[in-house]
Amino acid sequence: MGILDLFLIAVGLSMDAFAVAICKGLSVKKATLKQGIIAGLYFGGFQAGMPLLGYLLGSNFAKYIEEFDHWIAFVLLGIIGINMIRESREKDEELNASFAPKAMLPMAVATSIDALAVGVSFAFMKVQIGWAVSFIGLITFTLSVIGVKIGNHFGAKYKSKAELLGGIVLIVLGIKILVEHLFGL
Repeated sequence: MGILDLFLIAVGLSMDAFAVAICKGLSVKKATLKQGIIAGLYFGGFQAGMPLLGYLLGSNFAKYIEEFDHWIAFVLLGIIGINMIRESREKDEELNASFAPKAMLPMAVATSIDALAVGVSFAFMKVQIGWAVSFIGLITFTLSVIGVKIGNHFGAKYKSKAELLGGIVLIVLGIKILVEHLFGL
C-alpha cells in the first residue's frame, strides 16, 4: 500500500470525526485552540488505536484466509463507505458543548468503529501497522482541530458533505484493492 492510498484511507476514516468536530465547534460560543486539541486527541487517538486493535485481531487469522483477503478488504471498505454515505443523508444529531471525557469518549469510540474494520483489512494486506496508525491518528487529529474551528465559523453546512466524501473515498479504495489483486496491477 502506497502513501497516497494510506493518506486517502486516513482522510476517509477521519471524516466522521471531522464532522463531529464541526458540530462540537458549532456547540460553543467561541471555540478555543484547547478545545480543538482536546477533540483532536480524542478522535485522533481512537482513530489510531482502533485500526491497531483490528490489525492485531486480523493478524491472528489472516493466514487462514489469504486466498480471499482482497474480497474481505473490498467488502469491509465498501460497507463502511456505504454506511458513511447513508449517515451523510440522516438528520443531524444534537451535541452538547462539553469537551469533558464524559462527552468526548463516546463520540471518539463511535466515530472510530469503522477504523477497527479497516485495521482487520490492513492485516490481510500486510500493511506496516505502526506507520499506518500513526499517520491515521495524525491526519484525524489535524482534521479534528480544524473541524472545531470550521464548525465555530461556518456552521453545519459542510458536515454531510464531509461524510459523503469520506464514504466515497473508502468505496473507491475498496474497488482499487480488488482490481489490483484481480488484475495484478
